[in-house]
Amino acid sequence: MTKTVKGKAARAGDEIVITGHSVGDASRTAVILEVLGDPGHERFRVRWEDGHESVYFPGEDAVVRRPRRRRATTAA
Repeated sequence: MTKTVKGKAARAGDEIVITGHSVGDASRTAVILEVLGDPGHERFRVRWEDGHESVYFPGEDAVVRRPRRRRATTAA
């Protein structure tokens, strides 16, 4: 499960989801490996679903999601 990050800086481990622009266009998802640039001018080193790595400059169509932490469970 993930949540949308609003008003917080993206960080390594977060996901970027880019929605399609036309009917039938697929969404793309990438994991942020590194945040580059200053606040307000960020770009990200990302790994896409197909394993390709690149530097991504986010646009208006990008949503950053932060994976929820899982609680640690202990066996009795």
